[in-house]
Order: sequence, then structure tokens, then C-alpha cells
Amino acid sequence: MGFEPTFIVALVFAVLILVFVIKGLMIIQQSEAVVIERLGSYNKTLGPGVNWVIPFIDKPRSIKVRRYRTIGGQNVAMVTDELRIDRRETVLDFPGQSVVTADNVSVNVNGALYFQVIDPERAVYQTENLIQAIEILAKTSLRSEMGKMELDKLFESRQEINDKLQLVMDEAGNKWGVKVTRVEIQDIVIPAEVEDAMRKQMAAERERRALVLRASGEREAAIAKAEGEKRSSILVAEGSKEAAILMAEGQRKAIDEVLSAGDSRLDPQLMVGYLLGLEYLKTLPEIGREGDRIFLPFEASSVLGAVGSIEALLNPRKISG
Repeated sequence: MGFEPTFIVALVFAVLILVFVIKGLMIIQQSEAVVIERLGSYNKTLGPGVNWVIPFIDKPRSIKVRRYRTIGGQNVAMVTDELRIDRRETVLDFPGQSVVTADNVSVNVNGALYFQVIDPERAVYQTENLIQAIEILAKTSLRSEMGKMELDKLFESRQEINDKLQLVMDEAGNKWGVKVTRVEIQDIVIPAEVEDAMRKQMAAERERRALVLRASGEREAAIAKAEGEKRSSILVAEGSKEAAILMAEGQRKAIDEVLSAGDSRLDPQLMVGYLLGLEYLKTLPEIGREGDRIFLPFEASSVLGAVGSIEALLNPRKISG
């Protein structure tokens, strides 16, 4: 039994339609996009999900992607053409490059750049190689910013450099449909001789600070010691003053008591001589400790005589006997 020509034509037509439909179906993954050109000009951008294009008329436009791969211990740039544009945040870890600082020191800087494709159409049509354009702009901007700074300030200004680079990259990225999220300086490698000089400088600076702290401590200690000695001298003087006052008060009371005991028979001057004689007697043992020979002043005999007179006055019984 043979097939009728009409049936065969219908079957062929159905198969062609099925192939046409299948050929036109495109499934786009999440966080991806595809730029479609129709007859050589931009038509639309396909988002995540199931999409349909006209086969042989609508064609996806490829985008060049530049990546680095380690081959033989060296980073080698690899450029590929990809039809699907990754809209996730991507890190571009470009290799180290030589930068000359404001004080003519050559350093090697390794940086990383984080970016995200916001507008796939601009990313495809505004630049021939998006990744390469971003990398070269980041390198030139990095050289420009770091070349304005001296080496000592370079290590302290990483965040400042990162912020300035991000501003420059954002301005260019808006034209390319790219958002630069952040720029980071990973490592700064300086020459060995410069590093050794910086290490010696740091050691000298630490030694200087130690000497300053030690001198400051000694100065504070000397001031504290002087203040203590001053306070001690003041207290000793005040104590001697109070002791002298108390001694004078005691002697005055002793004289008053002796005079009151002797009524009017005692001469006040003779009483004072009596007390001085007692002081001589008290100091004699102390004087004898200093040497073998003791020299007494001439007035000592008169004082001892005054002591005898007072004794005679205070003991009338002895005189009368």
C-alpha cells in the first residue's frame, strides 16, 4: 500500500515546522543573557527561561572574554568567544605590574577587580573586548594613582587608591554596561634593597622612640624624687619647728614651776643659769663619745656654781645644819 503524495507533503511540512521550532528554541540559564541580531543588526536581549528566535535569521552575538590561566608557572591570557553573557559578579585577577612611585621606587603591584555586566547590549557593542578594556583601564589608572604617592604613604593609602580606582572604573563602566563593584590591591612587592633599608629605618625609629620614652621616664622620676625630697624637707622643717615650740613651752613651764616652788628666794637669772647647767650635764655623755679629750667652755664652771646655789636655796635645812 503506498502513501499518497498529499500525505507525504504534509508529513514533510510537519517535520520542517518541528525542526524550525526546535531550532528556534533557546533556554537561557539564570544569571545569563544572550544578545540576538537579526540580519546583522541588534534585535533583542534574551533573559533567563525559554526563548524563541527565528532560525537562520536571528543569530546570537558573541562576546570576547579574556581570562588568565597558569601554564608552566606563568599566567597566560586566553581570549575566547562566548555566546552567553554571564551577568554574575566576576573577579578579574590581573597579574602583577611594575609601578614607579613619586620618590622613584619601582614596586610590583598585584590587584583584583570585581565587576558585573548590567547591560549586555552595551557590553557587546560599546567595546571590542570588554575584559581586556577593563583590565587595561584598571592598570593605567592604578599606575597613575600610585605614581602620585611616595612609597611610605603607599602602604597607608590602599583604601584611598581603591576608592579612586572605583570612581574611574565606574565612569567608563557606565558606557560599557558594566558595574565595577570594588577594586582591591592584593599585594605590593618592593625590591629587596629597599625592603632592607625600610627595615633598618623601622628599627632606628623604634630605638628612637624607646630612648625618648626612657628619657621621659627618667625625667618624670627625677621630678617625682625632687618633689618627694621637697615635701620631706618641708615636713622635717615643720616637725623641727613644732618640736622647738614644744621644747620652749616645756622649759617655760619648768622655770615657772621652779620659781613657784622657791617663792621669792630665787633670782630668775640664777634660775635660768641652773637650767643651762642641767643642759650641759645632759650633753656631756654625748660629747665624750666623739673623742678621748673633752674641752668644756669657761662658762661651765659658773653654771655648775649656779646649780650649787640653787641646791642650797632649795635645801635650807642643809644650810642651817
